[in-house]
Amino acid sequence: MATNARIKPVEKATNRTWDEWLAFMDGIGARELDHKQIALAVHHELDGTGVEPLGWWTQAVTVAYEQFIGRRIPGQRPDGTFQMSVSKSTTMGMQELMNAWAAYAPADPYVTGLLAADATPRISGTDRRITWRVNAADGSQIIVTSEPKPNGTASIVAAQLGLATPKLNDQARAGWAAVVKRFLTS
Repeated sequence: MATNARIKPVEKATNRTWDEWLAFMDGIGARELDHKQIALAVHHELDGTGVEPLGWWTQAVTVAYEQFIGRRIPGQRPDGTFQMSVSKSTTMGMQELMNAWAAYAPADPYVTGLLAADATPRISGTDRRITWRVNAADGSQIIVTSEPKPNGTASIVAAQLGLATPKLNDQARAGWAAVVKRFLTS
């Protein structure tokens, strides 16, 4: 069975041992359930316990369990594709960061080389994050997010979802790490 480095944080955040989570999963027949069904049961179990953010820890427990039983490997999504992300803190504010990214992205050869021919980036946001989304030529989705930090600055998070293999996932991680580095030094 696969193990996951998320198990210890799950234990700490939920105040339950991994053995207790395994007993819970056995009790709900989790091996026979899909991701959404497991997550719903975990959400109901954690609701009202004070675990926050509830949705995030619901997913953390569910994914750690699926990795533990060998249903998926790290980086793998419920549909069998892979996703990666890289993030970096910046000195810019959230809106300033997204404005800079939107101006930078069309000139970066790695970014433009990934895009589908008819791809048009879309930007949307709230007071919690601003997101730049676009479809890649390989069918994956690229999401770059500006997320606020408590001190008024923001982090950039570059993600690519829907990659077909772990190798492509690793290549994307290296590529996006280089893009973020170039962007922040431009």
